[in-house]
Amino acid sequence: MTYLAPRQGLFAIILLVSFCLQTLLLVISTDQQLSNSRAQKGEQMVAQLIDEARLSLENKDRVSLSVIANRYTSEQDVTRILIKDNNGDILVPVGNAPMQQGDTISQIATKGDAVIGSVALTLKDISKGEIIAMQWPFVIGTMLLHLLLWLIYSYIARPTREQINAISRDVQDLHREQYKQFDQRGYDRELERRQSAPTAAEKETGESDGLGYDVDSLLDSQLNPQADASALHNPLSNTRKLDIHSAVNQYVRTQQNQDTALDANDTDTAASNTTESHAINHAVDSSPNGTKGINSSHQPNNASRLSATRPFDSISVQIVFHDEFNMLERLAPSQRLPYLALCTQLLNQAVTELLKQPLLLGVSALNEPYFDESGAYVMLKADNSHAKVALAGVMLGKLYLMLNKIIHDKHIELSRFALPAKAGVSDNAQVEAMSQLLESVGKKEQMLILLPNGGLKQISNHVQVQSVMRPTTVYERECAIFDGGNDAMIQRLADVRNAVLMIEEAAE
Repeated sequence: MTYLAPRQGLFAIILLVSFCLQTLLLVISTDQQLSNSRAQKGEQMVAQLIDEARLSLENKDRVSLSVIANRYTSEQDVTRILIKDNNGDILVPVGNAPMQQGDTISQIATKGDAVIGSVALTLKDISKGEIIAMQWPFVIGTMLLHLLLWLIYSYIARPTREQINAISRDVQDLHREQYKQFDQRGYDRELERRQSAPTAAEKETGESDGLGYDVDSLLDSQLNPQADASALHNPLSNTRKLDIHSAVNQYVRTQQNQDTALDANDTDTAASNTTESHAINHAVDSSPNGTKGINSSHQPNNASRLSATRPFDSISVQIVFHDEFNMLERLAPSQRLPYLALCTQLLNQAVTELLKQPLLLGVSALNEPYFDESGAYVMLKADNSHAKVALAGVMLGKLYLMLNKIIHDKHIELSRFALPAKAGVSDNAQVEAMSQLLESVGKKEQMLILLPNGGLKQISNHVQVQSVMRPTTVYERECAIFDGGNDAMIQRLADVRNAVLMIEEAAE
């Protein structure tokens, strides 16, 4: 790819200004030279005219004066000649353009010491256009020279391959640094929220918290004994490390509790926790560096979450408000609660009407969604292997965006409060990743899709998607943006939308 020279337009403007200044200086200097030469020529012509017309002027012979003056008006520079007697009366007024303005040269005619009259000769002004027409070779040459300089600069000042690579690295580092700062702020907010509102499940697992922190502390002390010595003298750093370990252990335990609650009963959960605790202790005691066993135990779980071929039988649809200025939080409860109730009613009716479609046979909703300040969450489940649960999630997200668009425009028309929305469709393994993508990448009236290959295969014949521009994380690279659907699906969504709105109008 060929890159242009930097600030090529600015350099062209500078050359244009230079060309205009050179042309202006040329016109000024040429005009000054011509004015001086014409003044000298005019004085010579007046002196010569007085010498020739002295006798006729003394006798006030108008015919002779006219003949003599007409010879001088044949010159192109002379526009008018006035010959006056000693009393100031005009004897002969002749000229090619008597009304034209110009430089006038006057001289008194004398004979001895007696004044016999005066002669006034007017020379025409030379226009700037005539000067440029006379100097056209210089003007065209200067213009071609400036154009050549611009072409030379455009070729020489192009960035080299090394400069392009350096700029690319700087831009990548800048984006990476901004994304790290954004992730850190999001992590701090999540940590504060978790610490300020602990759940009952976290209180019940307090003992395992202590075990997890002891294991991590033991690993850190084995890997870096000098850090323990410095932590004794730096209590602030020690407290920060405690918060990080607690947050990581809390997140791991929450995910493990959710998985075991879906797959086994309470007895099996207790047995698996006991087995996992023995496995962790055995890994710490037997591993040379104290970390190999734990990393290997978590590696299959992480791999399954990031795998493109991971199995799924349920889909989550997240709908959030595009509230850039936190207007919903500042809204009075008397206005906020009815608006959220309206959004909840629309979403429930949309789920009910959409799942009646024959195309989505075998798909059911596991929860009754409701809207709050953070949005709404719908979980769809496939009752059999032939149910198109991924397609149902995508259609539900697009359907609500269509409904919210109509409600938003109507409210704005009536000068009422309303917010645009954005949606995200993912499997259960990527719910948290989709929440982060909606916050960082999602735009208003846009739907993000984060599904494994099986889900993408279900929707490939019905919708079109596009990739995220310039992804910076693994999830952004796997994420797709809804870019349209085929005619059959759009018509089906339009029919469902009209049915929901008719139900809404009947209810009102």
